[in-house]
Amino acid sequence: MSGVGIRETAIPGLLVVDLQVHADARGWFKENWQREKMTALGLPDFGPVQNNVSFNPQVGVTRGIHAEPWDKFVSIVTGRVFGAWVDLREGDSFGTVATVELGPETAVFVPRGVANSYQTLEPATAYSYLVNDHWSPQARASYTYVNLADPRLGIDWPIPLADAEVSEADRRHPMLADVVAMPRRRTLILGANGQLGRALSVVLPTADAWGRDRFDVTDPAAYQAVRWQDYDTIINAAAYTKVDAAETPEGRRDAWAANVTAVGHLVRVATEHRLTLVHVSSDYIFDGTAETHGEDEAPSPLGVYGQTKAAGDALVATVPGHYIVRTSWVIGDGPNFVRTMAGLAEKGVKPTVVDDQYGRLTFTDDLAAGIVHLLASRPAYGVYNLTGAGPIQSWADVAADVYELCGRSRTDVTPISTTDYTAGRQTALRPVHSALSLDRIVATGFTPKPVADSLSAYVGSLKS
Repeated sequence: MSGVGIRETAIPGLLVVDLQVHADARGWFKENWQREKMTALGLPDFGPVQNNVSFNPQVGVTRGIHAEPWDKFVSIVTGRVFGAWVDLREGDSFGTVATVELGPETAVFVPRGVANSYQTLEPATAYSYLVNDHWSPQARASYTYVNLADPRLGIDWPIPLADAEVSEADRRHPMLADVVAMPRRRTLILGANGQLGRALSVVLPTADAWGRDRFDVTDPAAYQAVRWQDYDTIINAAAYTKVDAAETPEGRRDAWAANVTAVGHLVRVATEHRLTLVHVSSDYIFDGTAETHGEDEAPSPLGVYGQTKAAGDALVATVPGHYIVRTSWVIGDGPNFVRTMAGLAEKGVKPTVVDDQYGRLTFTDDLAAGIVHLLASRPAYGVYNLTGAGPIQSWADVAADVYELCGRSRTDVTPISTTDYTAGRQTALRPVHSALSLDRIVATGFTPKPVADSLSAYVGSLKS
């Protein structure tokens, strides 16, 4: 498809596509839509599902100005039109206008929320458009309109509107000053009641945040009740995390339901609706043989919890737009190791803590900030390790740090081996080494906070 080109307009995301038309005595031929070649030139891979054609028998037929809740690819089969577009999306570009004359040699990609209109310049004009959602009465209810004759738009119609064929409905559309902007697609946080979910809700205050009371990720019926077209991103912070309980018959079923089957539902939704899926993974997908784990290391889980997380990761990796954020030793607003140690220190308890499991703490505010960074900067999709930065420690080292921050002696914490600590208990196997390489996330421009600084601030917050 040599000769094809894409031009930007004054409206962000509204793209003009110059098509190559092959003509001879018999007529002409063009490749009207060619996914592979056009996306390579920069056109969004918008996934059309419906093709509509509007036939206009006479010159001066004027339609619009309508903004629909989907993207569309507009082209002319025969004839010519004057096209006008108005940005009716929330944001700084609201009200921006772009006009282009269209014939068979020109097409336009129109993003969701940009209002579309046209006026025919030749008789027997056929106007065709691909859309990436199915029309329905419910979808029509979310259209946004603006008046063709609004002087604020400054559209210089080739045929004066007084002489044009315009429907009464189109003549009654509101002026720009009275238009309610089309909301942008939203972010959905699942698992909002957990430690990470609460931190994400703080840094993404406009996101929808649903806990299990609002949306049970394990219930297939729950997915049917959501209008996924209103979202562009899902952050899955929901998971079954009871490592030891996962080794029991009931726990095994619950772990697979939440960490695998539910993830499968999310993968289907994200793929079907072209959503970005952010999924939180775990150091438990590794057996801990390597001292530090990179993003490309093959999974080698020791127990059921790790197996389910590894299986969930494999499913998420099939989504075209995905970020798998792998983390370890999470500390946030809720029950966790640091809070437990601080409570024991306050009570004067001298605990025994394992000293042969090694890793780094991850504080949920840092983890949430890293996720927001990925969504804002949009590096290549894939896996990114994200933990706190600094020296690798044992759990006993962390406990001693907490005791010291609480004004107690580090020697109040007695180190013990995992074998001795778990003797006589039914526990899951845990990786000896849980530290994750941070080079890839740092290369995107995000620098995780040092664990020591975050720990000091966290313990200080527990005292206040």
